[in-house]
Amino acid sequence: MTLLEHLGKRIRGRREARGLKQADIARALQVSAQAVSKWERGENAPDIAQLAPLARLLDLSLDRLLGATDEEREVFEATVFVSGTSGYALKAQAMPPRDLAAWVNALFYRLTETALRSDGVPVKQTGDGLLCFFSGPRHRERAIEAARRSVTGGEETVAVALTTGQIYLGALGHPDYARPDIIGDPVNVAFGLLAQVSGEERKIVVADAATVDGLSEVTTAAPKTYRLGFMPTPVTGYELAL
Repeated sequence: MTLLEHLGKRIRGRREARGLKQADIARALQVSAQAVSKWERGENAPDIAQLAPLARLLDLSLDRLLGATDEEREVFEATVFVSGTSGYALKAQAMPPRDLAAWVNALFYRLTETALRSDGVPVKQTGDGLLCFFSGPRHRERAIEAARRSVTGGEETVAVALTTGQIYLGALGHPDYARPDIIGDPVNVAFGLLAQVSGEERKIVVADAATVDGLSEVTTAAPKTYRLGFMPTPVTGYELAL
């Protein structure tokens, strides 16, 4: 087996272990799905600029990706996206289950397609909301783009919270039922911020400071302090212009 074939085998094995599709890798790294397929078949190798982001996405050290060591990485930087809708509990009480399922599926389809359009990686649906992450080049900008489109692109009153930081991606749960999931402080803070703003019952995107700092093209309202019960210190959030 050639060196390229060994590399391709490691990429494919780690991708499958993390429950990711080739298209997920492609979106996260801003490359074509065909390129990822060629990597895994050992026909080509990632560009040198793509090696470090690929290693982070696959939860490997660069040395491990290249076969030089067995050490594995634990986390990588990403922007977390979590959404919710106003009035879901009332809909759940008022609508027959079949009708509610049809409404939820239509909502998830729109939100997921919007995230995919900006090369996000969907993780799971949580009640009436979507959890996904954006990594690789311009991940903050792409997450903001998806959040704005999610909020303004439909009739539903959607709220989105964005946070940026180090997350872990892997299969979680009982081995027979484990599915890919993400954990880490950014995930916790995103859900906490969403709980704070979803009660306002209006279309809104809120992001933490790590998501918007240094992005001159992003217009925000004045910073607001959010006190999340599970966090020892308040979190500064910014409402983004839609």
